[in-house]
Amino acid sequence: MPELPDIVVYIEAIEKRIQGQTLRHLEIGAPFLLRTAMPPISSTEGKKVLGLRRLGKRICIGLEGDLWLVLHLMIAGRLHWHTAGSAVRKNRQTVASLVFSNGTLVLTEAGSHKRTSLHLVTGEAGLQQLNQRGLEVLTASVEDFAAALQSTNHTLKRALTDPRIFSGIGNAYSDEILFAARLSPITLTQRLSREEIERLFEVTRRTLDRWIERLRADSSSEFPQRVTAFRPEMAVHGKYLQPCPRCGAKIQRIRYASNETNYCPSCQTGGRLLADRALSRLLRRDWPRTLEELEGRSC
Repeated sequence: MPELPDIVVYIEAIEKRIQGQTLRHLEIGAPFLLRTAMPPISSTEGKKVLGLRRLGKRICIGLEGDLWLVLHLMIAGRLHWHTAGSAVRKNRQTVASLVFSNGTLVLTEAGSHKRTSLHLVTGEAGLQQLNQRGLEVLTASVEDFAAALQSTNHTLKRALTDPRIFSGIGNAYSDEILFAARLSPITLTQRLSREEIERLFEVTRRTLDRWIERLRADSSSEFPQRVTAFRPEMAVHGKYLQPCPRCGAKIQRIRYASNETNYCPSCQTGGRLLADRALSRLLRRDWPRTLEELEGRSC
């Protein structure tokens, strides 16, 4: 799923291309996509783009008449830009096309689970109805961060990825943040020391800023295409059983539903293996408790 760094870079790339342009036609290619009935989607046509903004993981396109197109890419939604005159090839993955005089912005969604959404709302009040009001870490103070983090007693992984607590952080970047902060993903938020909170705050800002700059550099001369949650430059996310770049231990994971948490047991959990709910129940007493025990069984 595109997260805060990806969304920031998407918005910057879209803004360069459609700011001040008139939306000639908006074609909805999938019945599940549009989640609002009023105002009618036809009311966007002929309206000029006045600005773009981010709302959590949503991309908001502001039009004349105080209209806002609010797009949530979810897991598999991706955007593509076709300059005017180039061929726009539509296929089963094409769910929407926004046609401007200088080009077409195409939304696709891979896979069978259609979760991408588009809302058309009016004014700031309409936008705020979609706002989950998570804290914007990049503009927050450490005091605001601490208050948000400890507002509930969740695990760090859950707190960082909860859009009602923090804005724009998801599965991938939370793994990278917790690895950089040397904190276990299952540590409860209300058990953190002040030093750990301050370290997590600084690492979260630094990680997000670094990835924004990296993604900007990757797409500086073209529209972002390689938007993925699994990048070779990442330290732990998607790196199950690969060596930790800091200590060399094998990266481990916890799998749940369609998500997973990746971590280094040596750097983050004191060598302890976190229990994968399904597999640990299956193995019970045979489930290894430590990294040393796991490595001993693999010899």
